[in-house]
Amino acid sequence: MAKIMRIESVSQLHVMIDYEKPKHPLVTFIEPARIKTRPITIEQQFTTSLYSISLKNGHECRIKYGRQNYDFQEGTLMFLAPDQIIEPVSVSENPEADGWVLLFHPDLIRKSSLGKKINEYSFFSYDSHEALHVSDQEKQTVTHIVKRIETEYSQNLDIYSHDLIISNLELLLNYCQRFYGRQFITRANVNKDVVIRFEEFLKSYFDSDKPAAQGLPSVKYCAQEMGYSPNYLSDLLKKETGKNTQEHIQFYLIEKAKTLLLGTEEPVYKIAYALGFEYPQHFSKFFKNKTGLSPAEYRN
Repeated sequence: MAKIMRIESVSQLHVMIDYEKPKHPLVTFIEPARIKTRPITIEQQFTTSLYSISLKNGHECRIKYGRQNYDFQEGTLMFLAPDQIIEPVSVSENPEADGWVLLFHPDLIRKSSLGKKINEYSFFSYDSHEALHVSDQEKQTVTHIVKRIETEYSQNLDIYSHDLIISNLELLLNYCQRFYGRQFITRANVNKDVVIRFEEFLKSYFDSDKPAAQGLPSVKYCAQEMGYSPNYLSDLLKKETGKNTQEHIQFYLIEKAKTLLLGTEEPVYKIAYALGFEYPQHFSKFFKNKTGLSPAEYRN
């Protein structure tokens, strides 16, 4: 396997792709059509220290979401947080395909309010097949904001420049969050199927001997079994049911515990082990926290 390439800075990226000299050390706007060469081959994997927001147009976006076609074919927005490995992708030969990439270093926002809440934009950790599919109007909205960011850092910087760049960046992310909300709504039927499959998965898991053998299912494990990234599955479930993945797991765990406490005469410690708890006292604490009663009190 080829060594994973690491990109640490905006300037390093510009040199690597033979792009014009960056106008700001921490943020850049790149149009792939203007890249002179393609030094990173299709087989090359790489990771960066940068946040990335990219808009792709054309045939390269014609992939499927699970077994469903994309809702919108006009464009696709993808988001990457630092330190994610970017896998090889297929490249379209369509000459009409275009797009852009906005990249920024965490240091750009580190001391700002956006830096404190950047993790709330969970779509930075979605998988590539969970990308945001935008209409023409939505594409124009985000592109206009990105162009404003480029204009701001390309001018002579002054005491207002940094704040204006960050405020426009936050505006861009808020619009993307809104558009993802729209996407969850337009996929309501597909998402309901996901909710049903997830509930069936949890029921099957807790009705088996897997909790005793493998322990409590983690959010990551559930997402992998469902074929989604952890953040995307949680956001989808939250939109559809009001409960995220962890809350669903805890709900089924409590329901199974109640069934075992009232339907069997097994000691509490054996029930704890059967449910996947390593220590019975952890089960008792968890149960009381969720129901207001200890397992023994509930049973009686």
